[in-house]
Amino acid sequence: MQKPQKAHTTKKFFSRETSVSIVINATPEKIWEILATVGNYKNWNSTIVSIEGEIQPGGVIKIVPAISPNRTFTLKIQAFEPYTKMVSGDAMGRRTFLLEKVPDGTLFTMTEKIGGPLYPLFAMMIPSFDESFDTYARELKVEAEK
Repeated sequence: MQKPQKAHTTKKFFSRETSVSIVINATPEKIWEILATVGNYKNWNSTIVSIEGEIQPGGVIKIVPAISPNRTFTLKIQAFEPYTKMVSGDAMGRRTFLLEKVPDGTLFTMTEKIGGPLYPLFAMMIPSFDESFDTYARELKVEAEK
């Protein structure tokens, strides 16, 4: 069994990218069902205060993250490839979820890239995602391996 990869962030002048990967002893189908079911997030995911909307092609979700509980992010589902890839985002960033079948189960990878021409003006106000990404991956693993 592979050890989980700790979240890591790569910073550039106009962007920042955070990524985490973990092998989950479950099928891509089971993990996908957990990721795509908005109503169950509060049962397993402590990194969000609330989530509402529809995780489906072209859907829109509203998320209040625990890391920034006074902000609501409205994100559009930009890519939706069942059991393999989902991308959500807005004008400033994109979060990508990838599922890949591996010998020990499924490799789950979550990457978020934020940036743009105005990014340097507010970069210092954006908290690190590393700890919340580690928590998200760990809690997803626990939920999927039940």
